[in-house]
Amino acid sequence: MFEKLKNLGLSENEAKVYMAMLELGPSVVVEISRKSQINRPTTYVQIESLKKKGLVSTQTKGKKQIFIAESPDKLELLIDDELKTVEGKKSELNNFLPELLGLFNSSGERPHVKFFEGKEGILALQREFLKTDDAPIYGITSLDNILEVFPEFENTYTKKRVNKKIHSRTIYTSRKGPILKESDESSLRESKFIEPDKLPLGVDITIFKDKVAIVALRGKISGTLIEHKEIADSFRAIFELVWNKID
Repeated sequence: MFEKLKNLGLSENEAKVYMAMLELGPSVVVEISRKSQINRPTTYVQIESLKKKGLVSTQTKGKKQIFIAESPDKLELLIDDELKTVEGKKSELNNFLPELLGLFNSSGERPHVKFFEGKEGILALQREFLKTDDAPIYGITSLDNILEVFPEFENTYTKKRVNKKIHSRTIYTSRKGPILKESDESSLRESKFIEPDKLPLGVDITIFKDKVAIVALRGKISGTLIEHKEIADSFRAIFELVWNKID
């Protein structure tokens, strides 16, 4: 029960004192201290804190001050206060978010790097490729690695790419030989094959817009996305060089 009260925003001592007061009914601080097993000075502090939260009221009987736990219905006030706090923080963020974005976007030529892990992470990275609109995608890849991890690659990613009318140019290796058409209008793809022994790829490289994705599909599956115009342009230049050297 203490943990549930703490989840609502009470401290551990506040929760203990409030639970003790609920069980005791109207009580003096000595009784509350004894029941909650918290020393008297600390019990006073917790009672004052609970009063501010609207969970404790007081009354005087003779010379004694009696403390009364308010109905647990009042705990809803804690959630309301939290919601107000969150809304206030959200409003504050919205006010200075443009300034933060301005700083972020003015960071010069510093690359923006994101990391992706596991098969689900690479699927998320592939979704980034599909945000290129009409810009072509360039790939240097081991088709064997792709199809081993994503056997439905052609029916999932490629199909989505074609539906978005995004063209691709691919340099690939495969132990099965040149299994892709050099020019395939149905898949909006141009392909060139290289023997795996001539290009022993340990990673797959994808270049799109101002971004380069480098993905390892052997061993621990992971990917890195680099957003930097000069880096992307340089990788595109390397791609074109290799593309034009392939017979």
